[in-house]
Amino acid sequence: MSDLIVVGFKDEFKADEVMSELRRLQSEYLIDLEDAAIVVRNQEGKVKIKQAQELVATGALSGGYWGVLLSVLFLNPIFTLVGAAAGALSGALSDIGINDDFMRDLGSTIEPGTSAIFVLIRKSTPDRVLENLSKFEGKVLRTSLSKEDEAKLQAALTKREALPAM
Repeated sequence: MSDLIVVGFKDEFKADEVMSELRRLQSEYLIDLEDAAIVVRNQEGKVKIKQAQELVATGALSGGYWGVLLSVLFLNPIFTLVGAAAGALSGALSDIGINDDFMRDLGSTIEPGTSAIFVLIRKSTPDRVLENLSKFEGKVLRTSLSKEDEAKLQAALTKREALPAM
């Protein structure tokens, strides 16, 4: 079973930096993300969701592939367009991973000019991941982790604040 973690940040761009770091950690096989998204609440209070995986584009690409294959088999180029359109439509209607309504609702509770990252984690190497995330200051907003693991995550995210000034 996957764990949901939502962390809020003090500005609109920090969640993007964390997403980049998580992608790097995933490429090193230290974390396996099932889904991830960023929610930004701009200065005007408008909530914007940035999915890690764009379902419409992925669906169109997949549908286009199958459409090309059918076009070649049946010698009819219309299958390419129909396949891409069908794939894009199915991607637009799909909602896999973290529920968009949940993200929008929680995003509307954060302060204007801030952001949050929503991650659904299949598995990870916690000590290595926490070590890499300790450079980001954030606040755990929601999680499905145990209270002990949530406390470790929050401690890692506030580690910089606890260090003495030089």
